[in-house]
Parts: sequence; C-alpha cells; structure tokens
Amino acid sequence: MVLSKQDAQLVAAIQSGLPLVEHPYAEVGQQIGLTESEVIERITEMRESGIIKRLGVVVRHHELGYVANAMVVWDVPTERLNLVGKLLGSQPCVTLCYERPRKLPEWPYNLFSMIHGFSRERVLSRISKMVAELGLEDIDYQVLFSGRRFKQRGARYQ
Repeated sequence: MVLSKQDAQLVAAIQSGLPLVEHPYAEVGQQIGLTESEVIERITEMRESGIIKRLGVVVRHHELGYVANAMVVWDVPTERLNLVGKLLGSQPCVTLCYERPRKLPEWPYNLFSMIHGFSRERVLSRISKMVAELGLEDIDYQVLFSGRRFKQRGARYQ
C-alpha cells in the first residue's frame, strides 16, 4: 500500500517518539496540518491496515533511576509454559515476559522476563519473593544483570 503524503509525514513525525506534552497528538497534528482527532484516526487506520505494526513505549529506565536491570531466564516445562508465563507477566515488577526456543544442550531456558530495580539487592529480593509466592521453586532459572546499555528506540520507517 502506498502512503499518502500526509500519512508519510505523520509516520515520520511519530517514529522518533511523541512529544511529552499534555496533548501529543494535537502537537503532532499542528506540525503536519491535521487536528488531534485526525491524527488519532489516521494512526488507528494505519494500525488496522498493518502499515503500523505496533505503537509502543520505550522507557529509558536508567534516567528514571532503575540502574539494576535483570533478565531472568527460566527453564519451564513445556506443559506449564503458558501458566507460568501468565503468572510472571502479571507481576508488577515484570516489564517483559516472552517465550524463546531452547538451544540445547547449551541453553535450556525458554521463558524470559525482565525486571528493573533501583539496586541489585532489590531485584534479587523481588525475584526470590516472586518464586516463593508463585510456587516456582522447582523451576531452574538464572538472573542475568545488564552490563551495559545500548541505544533504545523504536522502529524507523524513513
């Protein structure tokens, strides 16, 4: 599908992030000659037609004071994967939770969850509490703390 000139301008205007103002869609609309409701309508239509695959948030955790970031990898039995994934994903401290294929014999882990915290001790405490409260003591897991940060940004289309 070919984008109209205005839709192309809209995609270019939002791909680096929305402005941090009370009415971001109104501000984007001002830049390209649309009203706030027209911007919302165009984004909705482009999402429904598959032109825009997803609209999400990139949180820059470090700037918010979350300097201890851990990927917790779990070796979940296949028959429990959906249940454990839902349990972990519903925890307030878990920001991401997704399945990935095992790479045996080196990598037995098939469920990944991300936890951000103000210190390593707090993150480890949250993980221990979660394991106990959710009854995950029988599931092998590893905690992998981030060693360095890479540039975070959404997809670029132009």
